Amino acid sequence: MKKPIEAVFILFLLVCSLHAHSAELERVFLKSRMDPNAITITEVDIVFLYDEMLINEFPKTKSRWYSMRRTLTQRYGDKMDVVSVFVPQGFDSETVSLPQEKNQAVKVYVIAQHDDGSVAPVDVTNRKDITVFIDGFGIIVTDS
Repeated sequence: MKKPIEAVFILFLLVCSLHAHSAELERVFLKSRMDPNAITITEVDIVFLYDEMLINEFPKTKSRWYSMRRTLTQRYGDKMDVVSVFVPQGFDSETVSLPQEKNQAVKVYVIAQHDDGSVAPVDVTNRKDITVFIDGFGIIVTDS
């Protein structure tokens, strides 16, 4: 009788391993390439999702995220973290403080108010160290 139970257990472990991928993000740096004389402050959100159910419900565009952010954080506050950083023009490199649970996230997105409304959030789940550059056209996310 042990053989079928062992097979079910192995199958269970395989299925869990397919879904149990956790985020690798360790450090985020921010740099503004905006003209230091401009009067611009850009909000950058780094969103950590801890429940796979939220991935399908997560907004697909920047404008949708910012219009739903308050509702989503109230509804799913225990299943997500949002780190918001306000970046003034000419700002050069700060390491962002990330949540302690960051490596338990199933998805991590970067979104900036400065981007065009139709821009999709940048998935950084499988990246370790990133730099978010802000310029006149939006944001660019690169590996550090």
